[in-house]
Amino acid sequence: MVRTNYLLLDYENVQPKNLDVLKGTPFKVLVFVGANQTKVSMEFAQSLQALGSQGEYIQISGSGPNALDFHIAFTIGELSQADPHGYFHVISKDKGFDPLIAYAKKKGIRILRSLAINDVPCLKLSSAKTHAEKIDGVVQNLMQRSQARPRKVKTLTSTINALFQKSLTDAELADLIKALAKQGHIAIDGESITYHLPAAKAT
Repeated sequence: MVRTNYLLLDYENVQPKNLDVLKGTPFKVLVFVGANQTKVSMEFAQSLQALGSQGEYIQISGSGPNALDFHIAFTIGELSQADPHGYFHVISKDKGFDPLIAYAKKKGIRILRSLAINDVPCLKLSSAKTHAEKIDGVVQNLMQRSQARPRKVKTLTSTINALFQKSLTDAELADLIKALAKQGHIAIDGESITYHLPAAKAT
């Protein structure tokens, strides 16, 4: 199953220069701007436009200290009902989202907050160059998955392949699985996998 990744950007809180890192990725990008926030940079606007139907602005109604946050929370609720298999990435430095995210995870919603777009795990992985960087990226992603981690070698292989946007060879995927086991992050018993990972760090 190919999951849709939804990136919900709190543009009042985080204002990236552009969205070039998202070119060629299967992300649906929602840029939330304040009711009185009428300007974005030309470079940012052009990079969002380049995403075509995969990118859109959502200008909120009303104002207040948490107005934009509530709009993001409401949109996550709507989208998770329409697409229960989606993965949601909230881009914001606001820790006020964390209780919502913890609650949503308990409800089975796949959701994560990152401080910047480049911190989204699968995007960090796509730029990983060395073997060590790839291993670290996979471990970080598995830590965030909690109870949703793959339990079979085949599904873990497919998951890692998707994280790297299917750019790895079968041999490279097998090497990553072996390295995860050698470093003690996973234990393989036949086709079954158990995990020995540290707890995910809060952002």
